[in-house]
Amino acid sequence: MKRLILVRHGESEWNKLNLFTGWTDVDLTENGCKEAFEAGKLLKAEGFRPSICFTSYLKRAVKTLNNILDAMNMDYLPVQKSWRLNEKSYGAIQGLNKADTAAKYGDDQVLLWRRSFDVQPPALDMHEERSPRMDARYNELSDAEIPLTESLKDTIARLMPYYNDVIMPALDTNDDVLVVAHGNSLRGIVKELRGMTNEEIIKFNIPTATPYIFEFDDQKKLQKEYFLGDPDVIAAKMQSVANQAKKK
Repeated sequence: MKRLILVRHGESEWNKLNLFTGWTDVDLTENGCKEAFEAGKLLKAEGFRPSICFTSYLKRAVKTLNNILDAMNMDYLPVQKSWRLNEKSYGAIQGLNKADTAAKYGDDQVLLWRRSFDVQPPALDMHEERSPRMDARYNELSDAEIPLTESLKDTIARLMPYYNDVIMPALDTNDDVLVVAHGNSLRGIVKELRGMTNEEIIKFNIPTATPYIFEFDDQKKLQKEYFLGDPDVIAAKMQSVANQAKKK
């Protein structure tokens, strides 16, 4: 049996403030660190033994992974980082309050910007301070690769080559593979694995720091998928994510 473990990062400072984050590099809250550590304890207790890990370039995902591995006493594991696992770029609405934005533009418009398959938020300017072009960690990217805004479709398009060429092949030589990333980058993987429609993925919410397990046979055919943890707690977390962008 092969297992792919997906974990969205723990609560970030901007999650707590209900701000659109995207590629903005914000830290975990104290609660986010605790969430991540608890996820690691749960994985250890349930017998998961990842032998390779993947994460994004953003510290909220990196620190979530570090806390998970600390809890599992597996800090020595090899970790591969890729910008392709970064969160969806929310463009010019990064840093804005989600509820305030919904009050201004309406719940339906903000839902489209957050979750639709092919609608992009307003774009950043390439050379403004918030642009990834101004961040040294993305010097390797060409201007064409720099996302100034993204829909979920765009996020999946830049994610899936890495997923297909690097992450899934890792299951050939590793029984448990751990990926710690973001709500929308993980949403792209989930959509692919579960064969979800564009409409279904809009409504699907991934809770913070909650291991999401995909089990495969030795031919990497999906057998089952499930979240680890208390179902009531998981349902409450998922509803919390769904409510973030509703106007007050």
